[in-house]
Amino acid sequence: MERNNWPTTEWQTEDPTALKMDANKFIDLERLIKTNHQNINGIVVVRNGYIAFENYFNGYGQNDTHHVASVTKSIVSALVGIAVDQGYIKNVDQKVLDFFPEYVPDPADRQKREITIRHLLTMTAPYPFEDWREPLDKLCMQPDWVSYTLNMLGQNGAIGAFKYSTAGAHLLSAILTRSTGKSAREFANKHLFCPIGMKEIPQYEMESFGFEDLFGNKVKGWVHDPNGYSTGGWGLTLTPRDMARFGWLYLNSGRWDNQSLISEKWIDESTVMNPNHYGYLWWLREEDGVRAYLALGDGGNVICCMPELDIVVTIASSFMMNSSDRWALIKECILPAVIA
Repeated sequence: MERNNWPTTEWQTEDPTALKMDANKFIDLERLIKTNHQNINGIVVVRNGYIAFENYFNGYGQNDTHHVASVTKSIVSALVGIAVDQGYIKNVDQKVLDFFPEYVPDPADRQKREITIRHLLTMTAPYPFEDWREPLDKLCMQPDWVSYTLNMLGQNGAIGAFKYSTAGAHLLSAILTRSTGKSAREFANKHLFCPIGMKEIPQYEMESFGFEDLFGNKVKGWVHDPNGYSTGGWGLTLTPRDMARFGWLYLNSGRWDNQSLISEKWIDESTVMNPNHYGYLWWLREEDGVRAYLALGDGGNVICCMPELDIVVTIASSFMMNSSDRWALIKECILPAVIA
């Protein structure tokens, strides 16, 4: 689809009716957020390249950044795709240990040697912990997060079974740095954020590696580990409008203002439906004829792309235990607003 309204410098807004959306549904959405979703700080709904609805809550505004938690993973996925496109990484079937020649695994640990970038992207590498019970607190106490994760990699299970791992995503960030010579933050600023008008992420030195610095109120810019690797699984701060820019790039098959920033092949591979409903660090949904892929972060942060409807929804939230399902909110309040 040809576009002429790229929001590189500024998003344009449009009356929802002109975008074939019911404005009354957005009134209902706003009311529901205030009553049932009090940890939502900002929401942006884009259709056809225009903002149809935008609002902020809890004292936040348009230019405030938010820790988007595991939404970071989908950004890292894009960076890996760019690194593949530019030849820094050969392909996703390259072995993980290729990038860490100093690491010498146990000779009997053959499975570890077979794990690839693809396995990290699709969460199909084995680890010793139970699914959804990853000991992130233990990772954060290590002086070397990469060695700690490489030691865990390949244990307890078989390659190919889905097991969600934030530490695995951190390995991808380290692979980006090993292959490009830049941190994920630096690489993103040059090849992703700045070209589409997102705010450049400055370097902030970590005061410590305690909870508040890694996950809490002291998170700023893009968190990094003790060896300087940008956190691959969380730790990035973005505005809802910049989250929407990233979603809009994906919705346009990696093209931005007639320039290809990410190959269409990578976008397709990342978001094609599979039995795990998980692509290359993107969650996949297909319900009632609507196909969507979502970057999801703890507390209810989301970038939701619905290509057939030409819609991107971004939600920035404060962390809250057992936050409500944002996909359910999108289905109940945003999809019904679509007139055609």
